[in-house]
Amino acid sequence: MLKALDVLRSASPEAIQEKGGFDKLVEVMNAASWLQAKGLVTIHESITKAYTLKRKEVASRQLAERAAAQVLVTDLGGSGSLADLKATGKVSNEDIQIALGWIKRKGWGDISKQDNNTVITINDKGRQALGSRGEDELLIERLAQGEVHEKDAKKEVLESLRQRKDFLNEKHVVARTVELTEKGKEVAALPFEVREEVAQLTPELIQSGRWKDVELRRYDVKAFAPTSTGGKKHPMTILIEKVRDAFLTMGFTEIRGQYVESAFWNMDALFTAQDHPARELHDTFYLDNPSRIDLSEDKEFVDVVRQVHENGWKTGSLGWRYDWSLEEAQKALLRTHTTVNTVRHIHKDPGLPFKVFSIGRIFRNEAMDSTHLPEFTQIEGIVCEEGADFDMLCGLLKEFYRRMGSEDIRIRPGYFPYTEPSLEVDILWKGQWMELGGAGIFRPEVTEPLGVKEPVLAWGLGLERLGMLLWGLDDIRDIYVSDVDWLKKAPQL
Repeated sequence: MLKALDVLRSASPEAIQEKGGFDKLVEVMNAASWLQAKGLVTIHESITKAYTLKRKEVASRQLAERAAAQVLVTDLGGSGSLADLKATGKVSNEDIQIALGWIKRKGWGDISKQDNNTVITINDKGRQALGSRGEDELLIERLAQGEVHEKDAKKEVLESLRQRKDFLNEKHVVARTVELTEKGKEVAALPFEVREEVAQLTPELIQSGRWKDVELRRYDVKAFAPTSTGGKKHPMTILIEKVRDAFLTMGFTEIRGQYVESAFWNMDALFTAQDHPARELHDTFYLDNPSRIDLSEDKEFVDVVRQVHENGWKTGSLGWRYDWSLEEAQKALLRTHTTVNTVRHIHKDPGLPFKVFSIGRIFRNEAMDSTHLPEFTQIEGIVCEEGADFDMLCGLLKEFYRRMGSEDIRIRPGYFPYTEPSLEVDILWKGQWMELGGAGIFRPEVTEPLGVKEPVLAWGLGLERLGMLLWGLDDIRDIYVSDVDWLKKAPQL
């Protein structure tokens, strides 16, 4: 290898393999590691990202926003409701939901409410965009031809495609360069010959007598050797145990729930209106099997919740003032939060006081990016006792994050359909504030049907984002990519 580098000076392992006549690339890397331990070479590594299409067929069809905008302009004169779009039969329901967000994001049109209908109006920018391919569409065409490296595409265009569900595969490409040090240059310039050297004396060498003729390598206790690491728990498992320990020592009881729930328990019981955007397909995973969950066992409670939605029942609220649908409430879905666990717990045992928490997987139909996952872990909790108030809630959250090792948090006003007042918790990450979750006091429309009159303090916090802070990660996806080197070096908290 020194002879090859004496000519090349600095080169990739592949170039050294060819120049030095190595049979395998692993031989080059072994030699490079040995020489680096001797201070004769330096190994430089750079990691870049490369992208391919997850499904080739996306390149042969229009983006959802282009398809919807085209129909709105050509068939509906530039403006129409969601019902009008569906009636044309030219855009699928799923594409319509996707198109709404991207038309707004790209500034192609305005979205408004008119007589309880969502109306989309394409503006001049949108009409002009229909006349040519966008940068994202041109990049999709390139991806259809093969792999595209991040350096060969605009960062913002790549990011927009990454935010689309099931569009891109991403892989890390490691480029290595081996370079002679000054000491290495001196040694490589010396006259020497390459001859066989034996590192281990074998029975065959002894029996044949060849041991007299071979060169035995000296045993070097300072030579490079890979670090030996034993098995250990995954960092997420350790973090979950730490969260569990924090709540248990604060006097909480842990509860658990199931992944598959009805829309009733997941949303209706939490006073989430049946036309709320979070219930749409682009936010929630609905199931085909089972597609419905029977609610007859909780018939009386279901009827009370219906009245709360329609007219407020006995809560003093006006409700949402619409005709509540049992069919909508019976839809089966993957839970979108673990708050469903706490509501079920209160319904089963509304006796005061109670302090419970849960740590569980939740599922949301979101595009993956550096801070979002479609499946992640939520830390849920509630407190209900006489005298519970908003100050107690803020104090509980601050104490929890203090026990997690992070006191640099920010509490700001928020909005959720089922809490009032509401707050959001942010944590300082890489010089900017990152949302960790929401909290608040359950509204009477949630608690009174459950038979609870006292205030119920509630919160739902993201676990992976907390892990990003504790482990110094830039991308939430790195937690689950099974990088063995990172897992070996990850702190045990």
